[in-house]
Amino acid sequence: MLNKVPEVTVFFWIVKVLATTVGETGADLLSTSLHWGLTATTWFMTVLLVVSLVFQFRAKRYLPSLYWTSVVLISVVGTLFTDNLVDNFGVPLWVTTVLFGAALAATFWAWFASEGTLSIHSIVTSRRESFYWLAILFTFALGTAAGDLLSEGMNLGYFTAVIVFAGMIALVALARYAFKLNVVVSFWLAYILTRPLGASVGDLLSQAPADGGLGLGTIGTSALFLVVIVAVVTSFSVAERRTRLAAGEPANVAA
Repeated sequence: MLNKVPEVTVFFWIVKVLATTVGETGADLLSTSLHWGLTATTWFMTVLLVVSLVFQFRAKRYLPSLYWTSVVLISVVGTLFTDNLVDNFGVPLWVTTVLFGAALAATFWAWFASEGTLSIHSIVTSRRESFYWLAILFTFALGTAAGDLLSEGMNLGYFTAVIVFAGMIALVALARYAFKLNVVVSFWLAYILTRPLGASVGDLLSQAPADGGLGLGTIGTSALFLVVIVAVVTSFSVAERRTRLAAGEPANVAA
């Protein structure tokens, strides 16, 4: 199995933030705007995620369209997990933040204890890939809880939340490039923080002005970001195909 994760470039982070934004607005669109309800939306999106991950695990290499489809779906499902706990079961946001933070920490501990590394450049076995996607699920659920806790639970508003999380990501970048913070630690800190950043951006754009947003709505915001994601991932796929051709592989090899 070749490495199943893309190279971490500026475009990786752009699509990651876009995917997290779609996760927030997409979950709200289906459950609230289209009146599916949290329970039906959660089951439907979880089934789609499972199907996508089955194909992702069956693939023998990184396939841009398949990988990023799984990321968008797991972003929606992670958001729904938090929303269900808060809205359907009345669990406070600070509790869900601690709960998913602990779940993520436990996943990292088990992953490192089993494999001796948390590097995404070593996702070359099914077991490592399982740890990887479980960690991603918890980062999305944790990010949703932390973002909502800051913007809604603490009444700081969506714009303030965007500034706070963007600032925290900037500090991680500074620690990495100025003070040589470990690259794996830097990656996962940034990955965790881009989730509440994207969620806060999504809420800022989609929520009504009376609720502290810009009033673009969940449909418009989701559609806009999905179009950009498709465009960027298409460019990834073209680049991947060219790389295969340059290496003497058939362009239509899918696994």
